[in-house]
Amino acid sequence: MADPFYRLLAWLSPAYPIGAFSYSHGVETAVEEGFIKDRASLVTWLESVLRQGTAAVDGALFAAAWQAVAAEDWPAFDAIAERAAAWRGTMEMALESRQQGGSFLSITRTAWPHPSLAAAHERLGGELALPVAVALAAAAHGIALEPALTGYLHGFTANLISAALRTVPLGQSDGQLALAALESAVNAAAQAAMLVTSLDEVGTAAPLLDWCSLRHETQYTRLFRS
Repeated sequence: MADPFYRLLAWLSPAYPIGAFSYSHGVETAVEEGFIKDRASLVTWLESVLRQGTAAVDGALFAAAWQAVAAEDWPAFDAIAERAAAWRGTMEMALESRQQGGSFLSITRTAWPHPSLAAAHERLGGELALPVAVALAAAAHGIALEPALTGYLHGFTANLISAALRTVPLGQSDGQLALAALESAVNAAAQAAMLVTSLDEVGTAAPLLDWCSLRHETQYTRLFRS
């Protein structure tokens, strides 16, 4: 018997081969510039990303895409996918989302096949932003919106903490303490995303995040692709 929760855990595991470990989402530059220098500043930075930054947009895209798949409204889903592909402030942010989303769709079609995934791959040429790709798989495989979205945002946050551990540097205990401190912010971001009634209402208010991403494109020494 299929277990949707098991599938969700597999897809959001750090071991899922989508290349998430190679992206820092601007964290590397934030460390270089001194915005992130310890656990407290890391938590503050990621709270902003979750509440006013990329995660707020991704959460809304995830919820809208999930709802379109659940309703089998494929024109609406394709429109959301198109918007998600364009909704990035910098080249590196676009690469990060597009590459991981395409990899997610590819491996999930292979390991956890579903006709909706194959059809979306055919229609969209195999390219999807990551939140839309995960939402597609979750809805297609019968995973409820709230746990799927919360899990996605948790995985996004954990990956950025992992990037910080390699650059600040911080210890593993600090990483887990930061993740624990961000529990309410992750849950709040998920709840806010599910309350969005129109993607036209969604935006960001974290210009320093985009600035760090732009600076990273020409940063002399880099461990990450974003």
